[in-house]
Amino acid sequence: MTDKAKKQHSNIMLAIVGFATVVLIVALIGFLALDREPDVIQGQMEVEEYRVSGKVPGRILQLRVKEGDLVEAGDTLAIIEAPEVDAKMAQARSAVDAASAIEQMTQNGARKEQVQAAAQLLEQAKAGLEIAEKSYNRVKVLFEEEVVSAQKFDEAEAMYKSAQAQVKAAKSQYDMAVNGARAEERRAASATVGQARGAVQEVRGYARETVQIAQMAGEVTDVYPKIGELVGTGTPIMSIAMMDDQWATFNIREDQLKDIKVGQEITVRVPAIDKEVKMKVTSMKDKGSFATWKATKASGQYDQKTFEVKARPTEKIDDVRPGMSVILEKGK
Repeated sequence: MTDKAKKQHSNIMLAIVGFATVVLIVALIGFLALDREPDVIQGQMEVEEYRVSGKVPGRILQLRVKEGDLVEAGDTLAIIEAPEVDAKMAQARSAVDAASAIEQMTQNGARKEQVQAAAQLLEQAKAGLEIAEKSYNRVKVLFEEEVVSAQKFDEAEAMYKSAQAQVKAAKSQYDMAVNGARAEERRAASATVGQARGAVQEVRGYARETVQIAQMAGEVTDVYPKIGELVGTGTPIMSIAMMDDQWATFNIREDQLKDIKVGQEITVRVPAIDKEVKMKVTSMKDKGSFATWKATKASGQYDQKTFEVKARPTEKIDDVRPGMSVILEKGK
C-alpha cells in the first residue's frame, strides 16, 4: 500500500471515530437533559358501603328511597309487610295474660268458699274425734273390768286413732287453704310471667325490623327488590355508600414499592375532576399468588408479587365518586 493510500485510510478511520464520538456525546447529553418517563400507576376511588337487610321475612310494602337519594341516619328506607309478626304478638300477649292470672291466683291464695269448706271439714273431724275418744275411754274401763273382749277394745282404739289422723289431715287442708300457694309456687308463677313478657319484647323487636331505617348517612347506590316482592331473613334490600369514608386502592408490583411506605403522603391526580390531591398510605398487603408477575428469564429474575396499597385523602374530596380513576406517577 502506497503512502497516499495509507493516509487516505487513516483519514477515513479518524472520520468514523469522530462521528461515533459525536453520536455518543449527543446521546449522553440527551439522556442527561431529558427527563425519564415516569411510571404511571392507576388505581380507583372507593367508599365504604353497608347493606340494609331485615331479620324477618316478608313482602316489600313500600320503598321510601330510590338509587341516588341522600339519606340521613334514622330516615325510613323501606317497610316490610309481615302478618306473621302480628300473629306472634297476639300469641305472646295472650301468654302474658294467662301467666299473670296464675300469678295473681297464687298471690291471693284459695277462694273464700274453699277456706270455709276446709274449716267445716276440720270441725267435722274434731267432732268425730271427740266421740271416738269417749267411746275409747268407756271400752277401756270395761276391758279393764273384763266386761268386754279384747277385740272390742282394739276396735275402739283403732277408731280413736283414725279420728286423730282425720283431724290432722283436715287441719292440714285448712292451713293450706288459709296460707295459699307455697313460696316456690309463687316464684314459679312470677318467673312464668317474666318469660311471657320476654316473648312480647322479642316479638316487638321483630316488629321494629319491618321498618328499615338508615343506620348512617350516605347515598343509596343500589335497590335490589321491587315493591311486592318477597324477601327472606337477611336478604339485602339496598346498599348505601358513606361518601365521607373515601380511599383509593392501587395494585402495585413489588419492584415499584421502593418509595411507597405506610404512613407516607403521596400526591395523586383524579382525572375525572381534574384535580391533584394529597393522600396518606394507610395499608399495604399481598394480593396472593394469583396476582404474581412471572419472570421472563430463567436466570437472574424472580417472581414479582402484586400488593394492594390503600391511601386515604388527607381531607375530603368534593365531587369524587366510587370507581373514578386515580393516577399515581412515580419518578416524575
